[in-house]
Amino acid sequence: MNNDKKFILYDIILIIASLYLALLLRLDFKISPEYMKFFWYSIIPVTLMIILFNSIFKLYNKVWKYASIEELLSIVYSISISNVVFILYSYFITYKIFENNYYRFPFTVHIIFWLLSVVSLGGIRFVYRIIGTEKLKDCVNADRKKVLIIGAGDAGVLLLKEVKKHKEFNFDVVGFIDDDSSKKGKVINGVQVLGDRKDIIKASIDYEVDEIIMAIPSAEIDTKKDIISVCKETKCKLKTIPGIYEIIDGKVNISKIRDVDIEDLLGREPVKLDSKDIDKYIKDKIVLVTGGGGSIGSELCRQITKFKPKKLLILDIYENNAYDIQRELVDTHPELDLEVLIASIRDEKRIREIFSKYRPNVVFHAAAHKHVPLMEENPKEAIKNNVVGTYNVVKICSEYGVNKFVQISTDKAVNPTNIMGATKRFCEMMIQAFDKISATEYVAVRFGNVLGSNGSVIPLFKKQIARGGPVTVTHPEINRFFMTIPEAAQLVIQAGGMANGGEIFVLDMGKPVKMVDLAKDLIALSGLELDRDIKIEYTGLRPGEKLYEELLMDEVALTSTKHQKIFVEKPMAEELKFIEKSVEEFREVSKVETDNEEVFKLMEEKVPTYKRKKN
Repeated sequence: MNNDKKFILYDIILIIASLYLALLLRLDFKISPEYMKFFWYSIIPVTLMIILFNSIFKLYNKVWKYASIEELLSIVYSISISNVVFILYSYFITYKIFENNYYRFPFTVHIIFWLLSVVSLGGIRFVYRIIGTEKLKDCVNADRKKVLIIGAGDAGVLLLKEVKKHKEFNFDVVGFIDDDSSKKGKVINGVQVLGDRKDIIKASIDYEVDEIIMAIPSAEIDTKKDIISVCKETKCKLKTIPGIYEIIDGKVNISKIRDVDIEDLLGREPVKLDSKDIDKYIKDKIVLVTGGGGSIGSELCRQITKFKPKKLLILDIYENNAYDIQRELVDTHPELDLEVLIASIRDEKRIREIFSKYRPNVVFHAAAHKHVPLMEENPKEAIKNNVVGTYNVVKICSEYGVNKFVQISTDKAVNPTNIMGATKRFCEMMIQAFDKISATEYVAVRFGNVLGSNGSVIPLFKKQIARGGPVTVTHPEINRFFMTIPEAAQLVIQAGGMANGGEIFVLDMGKPVKMVDLAKDLIALSGLELDRDIKIEYTGLRPGEKLYEELLMDEVALTSTKHQKIFVEKPMAEELKFIEKSVEEFREVSKVETDNEEVFKLMEEKVPTYKRKKN
């Protein structure tokens, strides 16, 4: 039987029952024979009336599992009109059949009958809707992602509300996890707190969790690391919400949820900056950032804007990157006096024109070729850009009276085994030599790998995981120091404020991380299982690549500074004549059409600590 016929049958039964019950209620459950006779004369006509008006109001054509208030009003209208007609009918039937003996129903019977009819006919339809909705939920829930929320505080509750509001994201929250023991077992907005972090694995198994969302934006870094480490064992996809400032602004929503990145696992406590030192050399100054469109350069630009420079100049050879950071800063800092300059640091004439026109007070030099294997294959390009290009900028800074020059260096400059690291070590020697004879304060800042920077290993691993692997690691024992881009940029700016000239500042990079462990973490954070879903392959060390990176020269002791994450090497005795003569030799060797061996030999002469590694 189809649904239309079912509802007609239900209505007939309910109409008869409602009329009979109305009589019982009105007459104190003692119905006289006359009223029963009238009942039997009335039941067929009143049933037909209601069925007719139900049909007119299309009550048998509606899909009741999607019923709303409009459908309920249709029932009210139909029953009301039917009752008016029924009252008229009762007067007619009394006159014709009972010959003016007024045994028609009391008026209150009609009122009770109307109420019972609305409740019963409407009720049966909305019961059907509820049953249909539950069936629909069961059907949908089979395909919904079961989600466990870490954190039953303000952020977690806001997130739960967003999940419930946005059904299209197909999330089914199975529970909360919170370390507050007083919340265990409590129900928040219909979702139970299942336990603390020790219960994450059990809850993920018991409830067949697909995704875990971390909603603890104000938690300490170590707390987050501990929880992420537990979550990695669940093989669930791991996501997180943004920082606490988003919670304060009430901006927690589904679109803000992102995958947990390796940065969340390797990240450290936020950098505390001494704004007094930074204000002294950046506020109301003209600041130039070379390589300003790159990973470090663009983050330097973002951080510099916070200290209100008079003007910010972004210099880059690659216009797409420069355009991207320009548009971002225009949107986020419309008050900023910003200019983008497309130029190559190799072009001495063009660089001189820029300095002559804008007269920068501070220069952050982030422009460089940085990829070790590529530079091993193209050493002349490394020389032209990293050595000659840097020399152009350093020399012109001195000529135009720049107050401070900050060179971005690398841990690969320490006892370098590759041409890229050697060029960076030579640049450190260069700025120390210039510092001795110039009014400009020259300083270098040395740090290791930056998480997520262009061409770094993290994006590579992510791409390899996305396409199903394998993830390639050069050696099972290879390790690297890592730092987040914002942390590196902030510490570079801080070091610049602490500089007196000639120093090489070394940033505290924390503990080195094995690359294979990094790959395993990324696989786990993606909700995949090593060897079953994704394999790791070892490809062997690349040309010029070290197993272990060093952050400081073995023979030089570091001195601590007032900032706990910044150390300093004392200036070394580098002579400008040696630097200038060496640069000329580098220029010449990069022009000659010979094999690359001449470049490597010359670099070994100029940088005593450079020991070329041949694989």
